[in-house]
Amino acid sequence: MATEEMEALIGRVAMRDQKAFAALYKRTNPKLYGVCLRIIGNRADAEEVLQEVYIKIWQRAEQFSAAEGSAISWLTTIARNRSIDFVRARKPVADEIDAAYDLADGEPDPEEQAVVKGEGRRIDSCMEELEADRARAVRSAYVEGLSYQELADQHSVPLNTMRTWLRRSLIRLRECMDR
Repeated sequence: MATEEMEALIGRVAMRDQKAFAALYKRTNPKLYGVCLRIIGNRADAEEVLQEVYIKIWQRAEQFSAAEGSAISWLTTIARNRSIDFVRARKPVADEIDAAYDLADGEPDPEEQAVVKGEGRRIDSCMEELEADRARAVRSAYVEGLSYQELADQHSVPLNTMRTWLRRSLIRLRECMDR
């Protein structure tokens, strides 16, 4: 389609000429659909977005100016921007669905189970290298969730001593795990 012809059709669409809109649709539909499909990647969604693109073209035809760029550039920009908006709007939903699926799929596969068991054995082995009261304090803090104050009271030591025990114990555990 010639540039002048497309500009004339958009001008007529701006005056709410439905026949011009139908002609513009017929001549530009394959190209704009291709733009939408390339960005969205799903035929059904691309078709849905393409409908919205033509609604925008109908609503904004009077804003087209041939001095600012070609008609096809203007049309493809509308299709591109609407497609990108569609992808951005759906991405968080997909992320939430993936997160929900991950939570629902609580059963680890055999490989994950083996890795977890191996790490558990390494942690247990490293915990055995700690003094018994330090190891109990670490387990109580990081497994049972006891506060520093509760641990200090339980082990009959000052609060700062408990903090030091835990900090030094974690450093030793990290060193052990890095070996």
